[in-house]
Amino acid sequence: MPLESHPLFLLGVTKGSSQSAPLRGEVRDRAVAAALRGGSMEDDTWAECQEVAVRIARTAGQMVQEAVNHEKSVSSKSTPTDLVTEADQQVEDLIISTLRERFPSHRFIGEESSAAGEKCVLTDSPTWIIDPIDGTCNFVHSFPMVAVSIGFAVKKELEFGVIYHCFDGTLYTARRGHGAFCNGVRLQVSKEKDVSKALILTEIGAKRDPNTLDIFLGNMKKLLSAPVHGVRIIGSSTLALCHVASGAAEAYYQYGLHCWDIAAAAVIIREAGGCVIDTTGGPLDLMSRRVVAAGSREIADYVVQQLQPINYGRDDHDP
Repeated sequence: MPLESHPLFLLGVTKGSSQSAPLRGEVRDRAVAAALRGGSMEDDTWAECQEVAVRIARTAGQMVQEAVNHEKSVSSKSTPTDLVTEADQQVEDLIISTLRERFPSHRFIGEESSAAGEKCVLTDSPTWIIDPIDGTCNFVHSFPMVAVSIGFAVKKELEFGVIYHCFDGTLYTARRGHGAFCNGVRLQVSKEKDVSKALILTEIGAKRDPNTLDIFLGNMKKLLSAPVHGVRIIGSSTLALCHVASGAAEAYYQYGLHCWDIAAAAVIIREAGGCVIDTTGGPLDLMSRRVVAAGSREIADYVVQQLQPINYGRDDHDP
């Protein structure tokens, strides 16, 4: 579908349109509104960015849902299990091209553009971090755990996150300092501190060599021996992390995910009252390809202590 004829025109973005005059008016109006409520114009700008992200995520998610019923062209990237489809690329192109027209000075990190060779570097500039289809393997098999994820960072700090569940239309949103929500209802993590009462989520990662699988299964065995209530794998990092934010699970850990899997969800979990840290127990490093998230710090620390690391390198290093 040509971009000009797509429902994203509802955002007021059309190719070839001149927006300089109305944008000057919008900038003035935002400055006045921010001053009246005691906030900064920058805060008002990021709120506008989040509103745009919500509309784009909904439209992109609807495109993904429609594409599930069509024949899919599937190929692989880093490993035979690291799948990509034409829909991944088309949805990312749509999201980035629309955002770039609206916010031409912003930077972009996208899963498929990074796979195509663009450097994955987080700077101080306002940066959109995009996973067009999280759970591509699920999408290929029509397994209903697929999401569009849009994170936004400024000065290397995550500002907001938007995640849209493509199959059931659930929308998760959060903005730093403003709370986390699921379809407009405030989210609250589980405050369980006893790991023996915890449900833990994880994902396998793209590596399937015997040594990696031994470590992965060994980590799972340690947690199951705690014993925790259970360990679950659903095939979508972003939706698994949203389940932590909603209190449906107590923790999530993974080696091998990417910054676009973590960015939006990290804001949502933190704003729901949870913690998102590195697998070493230190602060989250968005580019490290590893994470532990939990409703309580006690359970996060317990998970950290059980894990044997798996080295996947970094997103910001050349392959």
